[in-house]
Amino acid sequence: MIIELFLKGILAGWLVSIPLGPVGVLCIQRTINKGRLAGFFSGLGATFADTFFALIAGLGITFIVKFIEEKQVYFQILGGIIVVAIGINLFIANPVKQYKMVRRGKHTVFRDLISVFFLTFSNPLTILFFIAYFAGINLASGTMEVEHVGMMVVGVAAGSASWWFLLSGTVSLFRNRVRLKNIWWINKVTGVLLFVIGLGVIASVFIVRNT
Repeated sequence: MIIELFLKGILAGWLVSIPLGPVGVLCIQRTINKGRLAGFFSGLGATFADTFFALIAGLGITFIVKFIEEKQVYFQILGGIIVVAIGINLFIANPVKQYKMVRRGKHTVFRDLISVFFLTFSNPLTILFFIAYFAGINLASGTMEVEHVGMMVVGVAAGSASWWFLLSGTVSLFRNRVRLKNIWWINKVTGVLLFVIGLGVIASVFIVRNT
């Protein structure tokens, strides 16, 4: 039973991480710009947020779930604003300056982790995914034993972290073939892509509310 829950947790971690949204794009961009460690720690930011959501859903902490559902619109708008801001920052970023900061050890992966944590945390749909997932495998929120919830959550963390480790590692294999001029274009394209995604998230909120 315990091993089965752990494996199902890993599957949930993969399902919530693999879709290439803003976090995936950032992980790839930062791996190319700053190295594998920066890309992996960016992904870990998402892992921490996903693990927290899985814990809340598994324990059936209804008042937090209710609060997130009630404030879903504000979370989505905040998430959209964060994505737009990151997109603008990437568009104007100087890859030469970033490269020098990494070489001098002035770049901290902690900042990469925190930025993606808040980006992921601002997406309330994640906790709804875990609620639906737990229900789909016949594990009703709030009725599981604490150790069972713990094993599921550990599985989610392991699954999510393993995906970001694999993605950053794969991208890192091709990093040395990318020149600074290519990185400049990658920053521009990534910045525009994230900017559009962020605007799309914000616009979708108002479209839904007006229908």
